[in-house]
Amino acid sequence: MIKLFKNLLASAAILTVSTTSFAGAVVPNPVAPTIAASSYILLDHDSGKVLAENASEERLPPASITKLMTSYVIANELEAGNIKLDDEVSISENAWRMIGSRSFIEVGTKVPVEALLRGMIIQSGNDAAVALAEHIAGSEEVFAQMMNQYAQQLGMVNTHFMNATGLPDPEHYTTARDIAIMSSALIRNFPEHYKWYSDKEFTYNGITQHNRNKLLWRDNSVDGLKTGHTEEAGFCLSASAKRDGMRLIAVVLGTRSENARAQEIQKLFNYGFRFFETHQLYAAGEKITESKVWKGDAKSIDLGLAEGFYVTVPRGQYKELEAISNLQQPMIAPITAGTELGEVEVRLGEEVITTQKLVALKDVEKGSWWHRLIDSILLLIWG
Repeated sequence: MIKLFKNLLASAAILTVSTTSFAGAVVPNPVAPTIAASSYILLDHDSGKVLAENASEERLPPASITKLMTSYVIANELEAGNIKLDDEVSISENAWRMIGSRSFIEVGTKVPVEALLRGMIIQSGNDAAVALAEHIAGSEEVFAQMMNQYAQQLGMVNTHFMNATGLPDPEHYTTARDIAIMSSALIRNFPEHYKWYSDKEFTYNGITQHNRNKLLWRDNSVDGLKTGHTEEAGFCLSASAKRDGMRLIAVVLGTRSENARAQEIQKLFNYGFRFFETHQLYAAGEKITESKVWKGDAKSIDLGLAEGFYVTVPRGQYKELEAISNLQQPMIAPITAGTELGEVEVRLGEEVITTQKLVALKDVEKGSWWHRLIDSILLLIWG
């Protein structure tokens, strides 16, 4: 972790804290490989750093990658207690008649939510997806509205869903970047739910089907997510891999075959893990610096981050990082924990890698009337 070693408190209004640290051999940092896909992106899960991309904001049909959002909605419903894994879902004729990949559920039967979820995630069952959508929202149309609402919450600005399956529709589209955002949110918010994405097969109704994500067999570091294919979309894949504590998410849309989508994702993973490294600089709630407080019942306040702070840099350049804290001045009580009071900026040379808000880690109440009077006089004198 970066050790902040220099504190400069100026009367002008800004406190700057900077540091440089860390060892490691510098390695070459070539450009990303050529990827045979209509659109792609490689994203670090923890830092959010994009390591490679092309046409990543182009709106394209996602095919069954859509089911990641279907799964995300269901995971939220489970967490909220609105449904349970052992709830029995009545299978409608509409769900039973779904075309494309299927879990082979039968009309008029009752199937547990868990079985439908696994069928949708592992087998990519369109019938299972529609059955779950109808169970949660009454109809697939209403469920699609829920999908779009969650997409907006996640910042998926170029996405619109019309169904729970990914079957073609002119108004059903997303982007490689939005899929990466959605994939990262699913992993972060629902790790127990995400574990099903690494299952290689699932048997239902006496029929065993294999996960279409070939990378689960080829690369032990890959543990999800979802494939997709229609004539319109081509062969698509969103995948995640974790090596030595570093997790990457790669998305390819519009490749030419099942093997091609796996090969192109593998290229991206090999590039990202070979030439980049991710480090946690600060944990959530960890003290980064402190500042004087005026008119308070304490002389100073600890400042840190509301969430963990990660950076991704070219391999071997971690030692070149510099952290600079810019704080609001003067800080006058009362101050509530969580109040934004500045920012910490991380630079690699002249490049700003990332910036995060610094917040108060504790409350500071008003001081006595005498203390407030003295501080008021001092502030007038010092400007």
